[in-house]
Amino acid sequence: MPTNKQRRDAARRHLERQQQRRQKQQTAHRRWTLLATIAGFVVLAVVVTVVVIALNNEDKKPAAGSSGSTSPSAPVTHTALPVRSPAKIASRAAMKTTGPCRYAESATTLKNNPDLFDVGLPPDPASTPKATRTAVFATNLGDITVEFDGASAPCNVQSLEYLIGKKFFDNTACPRSVNSGIFVVQCGDPTGSTGGGPTYTVKDENLSKADYSAGTLAMANSGANTNSSQFFFITKDSNQNATAGTGLDKKYTVVGHITKGLDIVQQVAQAGDDGTNQSGGGRPNKDLIFKTVRLEAANG
Repeated sequence: MPTNKQRRDAARRHLERQQQRRQKQQTAHRRWTLLATIAGFVVLAVVVTVVVIALNNEDKKPAAGSSGSTSPSAPVTHTALPVRSPAKIASRAAMKTTGPCRYAESATTLKNNPDLFDVGLPPDPASTPKATRTAVFATNLGDITVEFDGASAPCNVQSLEYLIGKKFFDNTACPRSVNSGIFVVQCGDPTGSTGGGPTYTVKDENLSKADYSAGTLAMANSGANTNSSQFFFITKDSNQNATAGTGLDKKYTVVGHITKGLDIVQQVAQAGDDGTNQSGGGRPNKDLIFKTVRLEAANG
């Protein structure tokens, strides 16, 4: 049998072995804990780095709907257009002609529209001339030649010829361009407001046969039988398309067609406008200014 001393020594060695195993286990546990902590910090650092990079990249993306370019288009610099104001019209009775064209003034309009020019009334003979006339619009961009259709719109053509003879259109600008839905460049108002003209109005003519193809010249108006001095060049087919909801109703008297210089008015329309006209379009970005307008010899 082992002695008491042997038993004590064996117990001591067993206890020492237990303590050694416990120390090894604690050391291993601390080592793994340290490794896990370090790994945790590494993972956290990686996550933070990824998030920061992602946020930075997100900030660099173009806003939705943008082209990625931050440079705005260069603004159009306009110079002052040539305009003139009419003299105040003295109080008088409205006048009208007695021929077939029935050119007429309105007492209300004479009183209330300060943008009217008193240039008298056109001649209105019993037989309205229907000869074909050529007008040349000498502009800042080149000459535009128009053949007036006296056969289809004799009263409106006679009025335009009368105004050309009065130099009504000389040194005037075209204050409006439209290049969506309809395609026109509107001219004929010395005030540049699209509200001016002579004191009289002209009836509509031949509307049922109106064709608003590119190159057509038609009268602008503010309602039935209110033609005056303002007209528009059609730069692209503007016949009505009911399905698309675009084009012109047959409400505008056709007075002629461009025979030379269509490219000039098309350039004006394609250059865009400033969008300031409440009815659509606005002042052209590329100004069209009539220096002079003259009539050439009659044909027919």
